[in-house]
Amino acid sequence: MEDLRFGAVGLGLRTNLHLGAHRPGKGSVVTALCDSDPDVLKRQSKRFEAEILTEDYRDLLNRDDIDALILATPDDTHEQLAIDCLRAGKPVYLEKPMAITVEGCDNILRTARETGTRLYVGHNMRHMGVVRLMRDIIQKGVIGEPKTVWVRHFVSYGGDYYFKDWHADRRNTTGLLLQKAAHDLDVIHWLAGGYTQRVNAMGDLMVYGDLPRREPGTPRPDGWLRDFDWPPATRKDLNHVVDVEDVSVMNMRLDNGVIAAYQQCHFTPDYFRNYTVIGTEGRLENFGDGPGDTVKVWNTGPSEYRGDADIAYKVPDAAGSHGGADSGIMGEFCRFVREGGVTDTSPVAARMSVAAGYMATMSLRDGGMPYDVPELDPELVAYFDNGQQ
Repeated sequence: MEDLRFGAVGLGLRTNLHLGAHRPGKGSVVTALCDSDPDVLKRQSKRFEAEILTEDYRDLLNRDDIDALILATPDDTHEQLAIDCLRAGKPVYLEKPMAITVEGCDNILRTARETGTRLYVGHNMRHMGVVRLMRDIIQKGVIGEPKTVWVRHFVSYGGDYYFKDWHADRRNTTGLLLQKAAHDLDVIHWLAGGYTQRVNAMGDLMVYGDLPRREPGTPRPDGWLRDFDWPPATRKDLNHVVDVEDVSVMNMRLDNGVIAAYQQCHFTPDYFRNYTVIGTEGRLENFGDGPGDTVKVWNTGPSEYRGDADIAYKVPDAAGSHGGADSGIMGEFCRFVREGGVTDTSPVAARMSVAAGYMATMSLRDGGMPYDVPELDPELVAYFDNGQQ
């Protein structure tokens, strides 16, 4: 079996994803690299054996020696890049979030269907061991029928990762309830077995709104992802535009009646995600997401809190970036490019996570008013649920 030949577009923080796709002799190889920054392109090219280097992704669209494209560019570019690739007949891996508006997502979905070109959206948390373990526990009925899901996301590096570059400008992201939360919202939907129907949210720019910013056009400081300041209010050199929220709380009602809540804070001392799912016969909660961590279940009671729980499941060992999820998702993408068919990730689910985050952001900026999530064309839903056949 010959290796699939991939073009990698966008060589920033998600270059590890491209490296995961570069497996000469094992199914796929990155043969082309693209980045709009010539210095980044030159520097990152040393990590690959790619013969094709370009600063313009359009140079890759009509090449017969490229089988598919992996798009890992800033969020606000996703819609146009994906549509151009799909129209050129190139299967697409699109890094999350799918787009920064509901309309943008729907435009991509319609283009994929109209052209018949395969579209894959990289919600890699569906391939994380802890997420798959929680879903397996739920599907086995260990906690009964899920009725509510709570997620807390502590983002200790938020001031550095999201407020020192383009993420801090809502024109590029809409907001961090969309950009950062898209993964978690997708997991909530996957665990609960439904999509968000109505949202309301509250939030604010509490800490990073008044800190020192760089002048427009000034590069990020050296070591910006290695040297971290503490406490958060001592951070400096923020992006020249900072107008996204650094703390937010979101409530959701899903189309199957499940009620969910999501909280995100970007000035905590530790980085941690915490999931709680309560069903008709028990509760599960994750305690870490790496090898040796656990998912605990309480399904007898009533009682006082019992730290040892009734059942403790060990999170499976995994190697590689994102807890081994990147290798899993890239393996699925390779299979999808070759064979098509249904995948664990879903373009419809990706759209619904963006839609939930987008409408929650609209609610947040409208005093917490409830907003309904726009419905998706049933014909599009059927097309993608059928494996894009």
